[in-house]
Amino acid sequence: MTSFKDDNPESNLSVRLLMEETTERPSVSFSYSQWMSNVNKSTQEAYESKPISHWILLILSGAAMLIAFPASSLLSRLYFSNGGKSKWIISWVAVAGWPITCLILLPTYIFQKIKPTPLSAKLVLSYVVLGFLSAADNLMYAYAYAYLPASTSSLLASSSLAFSALFGYLIVKNPLNASVVNSIVIITGAMAIIALDSSSDRYSYITNSQYFAGFFWDIMGSALHGLIFALSELLFVKLLGRRSFHVALEQQVMVSLIAFAFTTLGMVVSNDFQGMSQEAESFKGGESLYTQVLVWSAVTFQLGVLGATAVLFLASTVMAGVLNAVRVPITSIAAVILMHDPMSGFKILSLILTCWGFSSYIYGSSSSNSSTQASSSS
Repeated sequence: MTSFKDDNPESNLSVRLLMEETTERPSVSFSYSQWMSNVNKSTQEAYESKPISHWILLILSGAAMLIAFPASSLLSRLYFSNGGKSKWIISWVAVAGWPITCLILLPTYIFQKIKPTPLSAKLVLSYVVLGFLSAADNLMYAYAYAYLPASTSSLLASSSLAFSALFGYLIVKNPLNASVVNSIVIITGAMAIIALDSSSDRYSYITNSQYFAGFFWDIMGSALHGLIFALSELLFVKLLGRRSFHVALEQQVMVSLIAFAFTTLGMVVSNDFQGMSQEAESFKGGESLYTQVLVWSAVTFQLGVLGATAVLFLASTVMAGVLNAVRVPITSIAAVILMHDPMSGFKILSLILTCWGFSSYIYGSSSSNSSTQASSSS
């Protein structure tokens, strides 16, 4: 038997090099078990790096966001669906719970021996501006609750994340990468789908002009909310110069107190304080339910804001964004179950797109944070 032998040295060299390259090239494959092992290891390391009290407080803070914020939205909608008429009352209730934050702030002064932040003219002016904007923001959202289903207003309010990213880029110079831009485009598309499907979720007693007024003021309120977020961050960077939990509580107390003062003035001018007793008498469910709705609206809103503040400082803005994304479907589903809100196919599609947009934003934010940490450590 004869064997073929290539006597060409260049050919033999090419074959050997090809065989060596094939042998040395590592095979690329994804190991799910290895991935799970890495996740478990990083989770264990993160858990052991903090005391158990830290994780208990973080869980309670996250639960406050996921329970209190949806409850506040549903209670505001319940107020209007049961016969409430005043937008000023709902916006006033949103900041009437400011003493709750004050009760949490005072022990930090007493037990931790922390001195209050000195008030300068610029800082007071900043609090006044933020308080006025917050009062206006709450009033805009009140119009949304008056004319829109709770599930729809929640989906529209999620656009505040896109506005926060945009104003954060323009005012605070936060990075705006491709994933964040993608999230803005996706969330904008989700809002457009709701607008095109307005006939499916409009209450029979709400006119077209009222529905689109609620739609408009919900978007405007979300834009103003994003501006407030960016200005608050700028306040920390330029004037306060530090990010600590008690400083954030101080800001919340002062801004809520000033917003409460502005809203109370609006209540006085519109004579809504005098009309509360008459409104309570005609409220579906009686005066007792009327009082409970207003009181619990104030409590749940403040607990939600406190939870968000705690998550921001115990974890990160990305974690707060994750929980903020989760509460949107929670509010929408709870509104469908408890308040029998209509849920069309277009609204479901809008909900899916909103969650997709949130995921893209969270990925973009985490990538930016990782790049920043890597550059600072190198």
